[in-house]
Amino acid sequence: MTTARCPICSAPAMPEHAPFCSRGCKDRDLLQWLGEGYRIPGPAADEEALDSPRNPD
Repeated sequence: MTTARCPICSAPAMPEHAPFCSRGCKDRDLLQWLGEGYRIPGPAADEEALDSPRNPD
């Protein structure tokens, strides 16, 4: 049987923080997402479309 490992530090994962080992690793992962440290590949965004209103009146 293999033990699940924390994706941040490779310590054994704890059920209360799954899939992480601690609150610290869980928070570090969240900060990577919020700070754009992780990115999902995709097409480049159209800069003009980002600034235009969705429902022009």
